Amino acid sequence: MQPRTLPTSLVDAGVRPLAGVRVLDCATFIAAPTCATLLGEFGAELIKVEHPGSGDPLRRFGTPSPRADSSYCWLSEARNRTSITLDLSRPEGAALFRRLAAVSDVICENFRPGTLERWGLGWEQLRAVNPDLVLLRVTGYGQTGPYRDRPGFARIAHAVGGLSQLAGMPGEIPVTPGSTSLGDYLAGLYAAVGVLVALIHRRRGGGGQVVDIGLYEAVLRVLDELAPAYIHAGVVRDREGAGTRNACPHGHFPTRDERWVAIACTTDKMFARLATAMDRPQLADATAFGPQTVRLAARETVDRLVAAWTGSLDLEEVMRRCLAAEVPVGPLNSIVDIVNDPQVAARGNLVGITDADVGTCVIPDVIPRLSATPGRIDRIGPALGSGNARVFRDLLGLSADEVDELRVRGVL
Repeated sequence: MQPRTLPTSLVDAGVRPLAGVRVLDCATFIAAPTCATLLGEFGAELIKVEHPGSGDPLRRFGTPSPRADSSYCWLSEARNRTSITLDLSRPEGAALFRRLAAVSDVICENFRPGTLERWGLGWEQLRAVNPDLVLLRVTGYGQTGPYRDRPGFARIAHAVGGLSQLAGMPGEIPVTPGSTSLGDYLAGLYAAVGVLVALIHRRRGGGGQVVDIGLYEAVLRVLDELAPAYIHAGVVRDREGAGTRNACPHGHFPTRDERWVAIACTTDKMFARLATAMDRPQLADATAFGPQTVRLAARETVDRLVAAWTGSLDLEEVMRRCLAAEVPVGPLNSIVDIVNDPQVAARGNLVGITDADVGTCVIPDVIPRLSATPGRIDRIGPALGSGNARVFRDLLGLSADEVDELRVRGVL
C-alpha cells in the first residue's frame, strides 16, 4: 500500500494545509470530535460515522434547532462533516469500517476501552489494513491504569483532574466553572496536537501510531503550579473564590450599575497603575500596599478597597479609568454582551453559515488564525446519514442495490 502523505505544497492559494487528509470520526459528544473539527477547518475531509437511527447523542444535547435531528450544539460542533450511518457492532458494519480505515489517515474514537477490540476493530486489526493509520483514542481515564474501564464525562474530568476542587467560594460547594464541557474541549485540543505530530512522524516514514488521552489528564495539565507546589513545597490549593492566592487584587468586583468587572494586578507596577486610576496613588507606597507580599497578607482589606471604588462607579467609567492607566481590566460579559461586542465583530469571531434546512446559523469561527493558510467553515453539522450514498457508493464502490439492502437490514 502506498502511504498517504500530507500535502507538501500550497502553491494553490485555495488549498488548505490538511487537504488530502481523510478523518473517520466515529466518536460521540465533544472531546474526540473536537480534534476532528480542528483538522477539518484546515482542510481535512471529515466522515462522521454514526449509529443508524439515533446518530451521535450530541444531536439531542442542548437547544433544539429548526432541523428535527439536530441541536444548535450539533450544528456548530459537527461543522464540515459528511454524515454516514454504520452499525459497527455488526460484522458487516465492522467490515465496511475496516474498508474505510484502509483509505483513511486518522480515526477518532472515544468508546470505552476494549469496545473496538470486541467488534474486531482494535489497533491490531486496523493497523493490519492500514499501517500508516493514526488512531486517536479519547476516554475518561486513558487506555491504561486501574480506572481505564470507568465511564467519563467532562464534569467527572473536572472533578478527578483537580479543577472543581479549586472552583467556588471558600468553604462552599465546589462548582464546575461555567458548567461547560471545558475538559472535553481541552482534551480535543491536546488530541489535535497529538494527531498532527503523529502525521508528521508518518510523513517522515515512521508509520502510524495510537494517540491516547484521558479527559482528566487534559484538565490536570492546565492547573498551573498545582502539582509541583504541593510535591515540593507542601502547598495545597483550594477554593479561592474570584481571586487567587498568588496575586492581589486579582478578581471580580461589582460596579454601581450592577455589573461586574475583572481586574488583574499580578505585579507591583500594575497595582500602582490601579492606585492611580483610583485617585489614591498612596496605596501603592512601600509603607502601604505597594509590595505584593503585603497585599497578599492583607488580601481582604485590599479587595474591599477596590470593591468600594468600583462599586461607586458605573462599569463604563471603571473601564475608562483603568484603561487610561493601563490596568488589565475587562467586563464580565454575558453572551448578550459578546454578540454585541465590537472586538468580536472586528475579529469576526462569530460567523453566519447558510443551510437549506436551518437558514443562517451563527456559530463561533475558526481559531487560530493563520495568515497564509486560514481555516474555513464550509457547512454546519449535517443531517443524519446524508452522506451515505456518496461515501459507500463513490468511495467504497458499493452498488445502489447493496446500499439499499444494508439500509433495510439496519447495517446503515
